[in-house]
Amino acid sequence: MTKIRGKVKELWLDFLYDIAGGFLQAVALHCFIDSIDIAPGGATGLAILLNRFTSLPIGILTFAVNVPLLIAAWIYLGKGRTIKTLKTVAVLTVILDFIITPYVPVYTGDKMVSCIFGGVLMGASLAVVFMRGSTTGGGDIAAKLLQKYRPHMQTGTAVMLTDMVIIGASMVVFGNIESGLYGLINMVVSTYVIDIMLYGMNKSTMVTVMSPKVQEIGDQLMEHLGRGCTFFKSRGGYAKVEGETLICVVDRKQFYKAKKIIYGIDEDAFVIVSEAKEVYGEGFLDSDWEV
Repeated sequence: MTKIRGKVKELWLDFLYDIAGGFLQAVALHCFIDSIDIAPGGATGLAILLNRFTSLPIGILTFAVNVPLLIAAWIYLGKGRTIKTLKTVAVLTVILDFIITPYVPVYTGDKMVSCIFGGVLMGASLAVVFMRGSTTGGGDIAAKLLQKYRPHMQTGTAVMLTDMVIIGASMVVFGNIESGLYGLINMVVSTYVIDIMLYGMNKSTMVTVMSPKVQEIGDQLMEHLGRGCTFFKSRGGYAKVEGETLICVVDRKQFYKAKKIIYGIDEDAFVIVSEAKEVYGEGFLDSDWEV
């Protein structure tokens, strides 16, 4: 009984997230993107281009574009995510064509404002959908199918290639280079918003230090920055010397001070600096993960 309730709860959450994502994307497409003649990539971008030839509603065209991709995904990628995507696309179609388009006015101001706000809303909508393990189809499915035949291609590269084809086609359909340039701006803004919503703005810096004085360095980092350090045994591949390596995660604002501490103790320390998109635990973010 508990499992059934859990599944029902998950289905309702999926549906609510689909509705939220659908409204955001519908407003982005109808109010900001469609009116300035840009195609932001993916199935919606292709639907906007087809709309110029057929005058059919963009939501219905988006669904139609996704049908063959969803069939291919069902065959080659599995049915679980395909069903979720089908549900998401269906919700988006209904909201766009029957709720937003007939009743919500179109923004007619500055084109750059439309481009940026459309990208923000589009990115927010995709992030909401991604949070529930679904997609809006189109470029995501095409990219996964492309990876079936090019398994070493990164997902980001595959998505970018499919989107670039749509953006390139928009310059031909709309008859100007501006459409492609605005489409690129829209895509960059959308991607940035997705990253912020999924990974947060509280990015931290992870510092890896290799030095004979890591214990002293660690003590100073913990005393002056209030950050914990982790030590582990290591062995240099070149010198074949046993030693210790230190790892410390600091807030980005603290990195300059951390660097000053490290090189103040050992000016020959070997330091690797990398970005940590999310850090959970004491001194950082509280986990909101539900088990």
